[in-house]
Amino acid sequence: VQLQASGGGLVQPGGSLRLSCAASGFTLNDLSIGWFRQAPGKEREGVSCISGREGNTYYTDSVKARFTISRDIAKNTVYLQMNSLKQEDTAVYYCATDHETCLGINVPSMYIQRSQGTLVTVSS
Repeated sequence: VQLQASGGGLVQPGGSLRLSCAASGFTLNDLSIGWFRQAPGKEREGVSCISGREGNTYYTDSVKARFTISRDIAKNTVYLQMNSLKQEDTAVYYCATDHETCLGINVPSMYIQRSQGTLVTVSS
């Protein structure tokens, strides 16, 4: 199982970024994929998740209506479209495998295996 996250960068407040998580060694129907973030001096925070079998989506309250998680089964890739970005979204973002019910979004210690991080900086 391998995960590779990409797409981070510097963006102004109100801007958009799309993160990608390329998976290998398994198919997206087998495992849920979550995104979490960690800002300097802060605890890990679950952001969003898409479940493996059902494709159900979950979001933490602070990103609802701004972020959208999706997946391309053929490319074995999960995306996190982030719109209306705020300075408080600044963090290193990781994708990770999760349980079918996306436990990690509420209990970040439940993630199974994570990618390397990709830095998102929201600043004017």
